[in-house]
Amino acid sequence: EVQFLESGGGLVQLGESLRLSCTASGFVFGNYAMGWFRQAPGQEREEVAQTLLTGTTTYTDSVKGRFTISKDNAQNTLYLQMNSLKPEDTAVYFCAARSPWARDYKFWGQGTQVTVSS
Repeated sequence: EVQFLESGGGLVQLGESLRLSCTASGFVFGNYAMGWFRQAPGQEREEVAQTLLTGTTTYTDSVKGRFTISKDNAQNTLYLQMNSLKPEDTAVYFCAARSPWARDYKFWGQGTQVTVSS
């Protein structure tokens, strides 16, 4: 059974930092591309960042230079370091996994709330 344990969300103020963690089990973590998504109230879910098996990372434009995605295959854990947080970063953040040849993400975490106050 695939499971994710997400943590690190919370309430912070403008300009502060958070680090999200997502520990996975039930699949071979190192064989999957991993991503972070977020969904704000009334908005569609968007991909925030992804990390590929090659080590390549990509980010949505609004977080470039502020967020960093990383993974520790030995610990089966995905991270998202979020700096200089803004109120518009407020959302539920989800980690997800997909096969490297697949377009769609197959496995999803339960989400963790990030709230940034001004």
